[in-house]
Amino acid sequence: MAAPRHPAPTPVTQQLAAACQPEVNALTKRLIAAIFTDNPEWTDYTAVPRADLRDGCRRYLTRILYRLGGQQPDPEGDDVAAAIGRHRAEQGVPLEAMLRTFRLGGQIVWEALLDKAGDIGAGEIRMVGSAMWAVVDGMSSALVTSYRNTELDRVRSDERRRHSLIEDLLAGRAHDATFAARAGRELNLPAQGAYLVVVAHGSDGPPLHVGAEATLAATGIRSVWHDRVDSTVGLVSMEQRGSSAVLQQLRPLIRGRAGVSPAVSGLAGIDTAHGLAALALETVPGADAGLLVSLDARYPEALLLRSPDLTELLVSRTLGPVLELPAKERDILLRTLSVWLAENCSAANAAPLLHCHRNTIINRLQRITLLLGRPLEGQRSYLEISLALAALELDGPDRD
Repeated sequence: MAAPRHPAPTPVTQQLAAACQPEVNALTKRLIAAIFTDNPEWTDYTAVPRADLRDGCRRYLTRILYRLGGQQPDPEGDDVAAAIGRHRAEQGVPLEAMLRTFRLGGQIVWEALLDKAGDIGAGEIRMVGSAMWAVVDGMSSALVTSYRNTELDRVRSDERRRHSLIEDLLAGRAHDATFAARAGRELNLPAQGAYLVVVAHGSDGPPLHVGAEATLAATGIRSVWHDRVDSTVGLVSMEQRGSSAVLQQLRPLIRGRAGVSPAVSGLAGIDTAHGLAALALETVPGADAGLLVSLDARYPEALLLRSPDLTELLVSRTLGPVLELPAKERDILLRTLSVWLAENCSAANAAPLLHCHRNTIINRLQRITLLLGRPLEGQRSYLEISLALAALELDGPDRD
């Protein structure tokens, strides 16, 4: 049968512990003095009232002697050490300072036990020491577990709080100036000033490089990033920078697809900017990874998306006869038309881009003119055909 992890204290150990118990107050004073004189630069109890610190030290020393007296021999589940760890974590005391205090307390108890030992033999003293340091180690383990669990709970609570604040901003609560000011303080963002909102989506992985917020902070740009079910949203404070300068820092961080809003004023504009950024994202072709587009550069596409019924009519009335052609001929004519428009309606400029002769371009354009039953030239024709071609790009390559 395996030996118990924490063997019961010997009668001598129990006797020495009982002899030291009336001296707990004096031992507490020694421990407080040791905390602030033994490497005081390691001590960070500034957030702990002196009476609170004294009470914690007294309870810790009392519990060591209590366990050495034979009660509850397994100290790793010690409720006193766990309570101290939880309380000090809430106060923000570093764990290293707490472990140092527990070590100093163990040393003080050991010295007190030796003072009571008299002529007890060396072998028995070793057993007392082993029992005493086993108790200190076990209580330190209980302290660490409780401290870290409390820190984890605080982080989770902070994350929930942060999540809630950002969701409230996206829902428009920052139109209330009091809420905007509080949200700005808690998120370390200015309540006023210009903002961009980014909406990013990653189809096969995270939409952003890890540490985007810290990377931007290193360049002096404050931001918060928020994961939702279907996207990641970033609130980016411009703080006297132009949009182009901020976008230059943002682009290398995008791994998926992302849309960015026009600049809005203050946290009160975040809800509107979020909707515009999501609209900009919709204009990004699904296969384009690592692409960030600004709504400022996609207004025609955004208008088409906002009016799907009118867009369908526009495409049908403008390019319908071309779209009814067999796929190969249809795509050649649409590509020719798109490049010709992009080259300021110059067949000579379009020809090398399409790897054909200028006359071939002219023949294709004449073919399109016959199919559509209308001239391709003219401001209105240019506008309608350009919008129709943009709508086809939004639909993607599969049109059959």
